[in-house]
Amino acid sequence: MKAKDKLFSRKNTLCLKGNIIDLNTPQVMGILNVTPDSFFERSRYCTEKEILAQAERILNEGASLIDIGGYSSRPNAEDISPEEEIKRVIPAIEVILKHFPDAKISVDTFRASVARKTIEAGASMINDISGGNLDSQMFQTVSELKVPYVMMHMRGTPATMQSLTSYDNLLLELLDYFQKKIFELRKLGVNDIIIDPGFGFAKTLAQNYEILKKLDYFEVLEAPLLVGISRKSMIYKELEISPEESLNGTTVLNTLALSKGAAILRVHDVKQAVEAVKLFKLTVH
Repeated sequence: MKAKDKLFSRKNTLCLKGNIIDLNTPQVMGILNVTPDSFFERSRYCTEKEILAQAERILNEGASLIDIGGYSSRPNAEDISPEEEIKRVIPAIEVILKHFPDAKISVDTFRASVARKTIEAGASMINDISGGNLDSQMFQTVSELKVPYVMMHMRGTPATMQSLTSYDNLLLELLDYFQKKIFELRKLGVNDIIIDPGFGFAKTLAQNYEILKKLDYFEVLEAPLLVGISRKSMIYKELEISPEESLNGTTVLNTLALSKGAAILRVHDVKQAVEAVKLFKLTVH
């Protein structure tokens, strides 16, 4: 769809610590998990040396954001306390900013207390898998912190979400979910809201592909769209391969997502995603 034909006007900038990120060119967010049990083994970084090496790789390969997660959200992951999550994430933020002071760090958390501590430690954005549903203080906290907020769709918790995949109308229910939450956030003065449909979170494999096929429907919300499908089961289960073998499938689906309006790609493999964005941009008039 050409720009002049668009009916909806998406917000195309993010403000991170006073720096404006232009989303007219899709951005890449590199994943850095400081957990021992992330579903993709090669995305786990626990020592200072490993964290710094991955952060340097993410930045050198062209990502504009590093997304740090201290709580594994894979199905049936072990629950940990907020204190343990903070203990994992804060040192990672501090060491990255010590060596790369211009790095823009997003923190993957659904807890308001973790969000506050990590922003105070130097992070720039909050990425909440629960869209505020798992902590009633999250929206108010994000408003007070005045940072961009990624709001994902999920039902239940990581432990229960795979049993909550029944929808009367999947797309309409997701759009209604986001519309109501965007309204609530706007009332609190939150300006930078990014939406994430939540691939793999309370969705069957078929539902994931229905969302991807109709991703451009989310334009009606007039908010930037983050897509996180990197090496997920919707790829490796369909292809009957392992997460380690699913980079090619990830690149294919990321490219399709770009063609349907994705503004941010959240990925394990930054170089390939940055290349996909560069080549995709050559096809856009």
